[in-house]
Amino acid sequence: MKKEYFKYFGLSFLVIVLDQISKLLVHKYMDYGLPGQIKIFGEWFKLHYTLNPGMAFGIELGSDYGKLMLTSFRLVAMVAIGYYLFTIINKKVAKGYVICIALILGGAMGNLFDSVFYGVLLENAPVGSPSPWLHGQVVDMLYIDIWEGFLPEWIPFFGGQYYAFWPIFNIADATIFSAVITLLIFQNRWLFKPEEPDHQVLESKESFEK
Repeated sequence: MKKEYFKYFGLSFLVIVLDQISKLLVHKYMDYGLPGQIKIFGEWFKLHYTLNPGMAFGIELGSDYGKLMLTSFRLVAMVAIGYYLFTIINKKVAKGYVICIALILGGAMGNLFDSVFYGVLLENAPVGSPSPWLHGQVVDMLYIDIWEGFLPEWIPFFGGQYYAFWPIFNIADATIFSAVITLLIFQNRWLFKPEEPDHQVLESKESFEK
């Protein structure tokens, strides 16, 4: 069983390492924002260094201590997910399901590391934050550019404003998203599959019938 713990929690750790390496490389070698943008596949896929002060898609909590509350919630959630992973390993749940939970844990912890430490290590906490600890901004860099530009003036409410239609994300985000989608597709197979018949019972029944 120890081997199973090492395998799945090791997978989570690998996601964290890859995520953090990519973020630190981007921070060190790329200029922030549009001046540092690097085109990988034409206009479609780019590297674009940006910071996310809040949750997914840049959503923020409204008070001065909103970020502190969010980071604290993430810490509690990581403990819960870690314990859940430990539990389903013991229960020998389908491997695909356990792998997905391990990936979600690794991705979530990757972003949590930014929130806890980057305000100090990278000095990227927003101006006016009560403390750099627990107020770090998440580093994003993977940009799939579906469309960006100014909407026509004639469009009600949104016309004349600049939009970029696809969020900029990171390896942790991509890992979480891929794992969640995979869970949604295969959950019936992994969690609700019919019980396999007991082979010993079948053998006894066959012997009795003979």
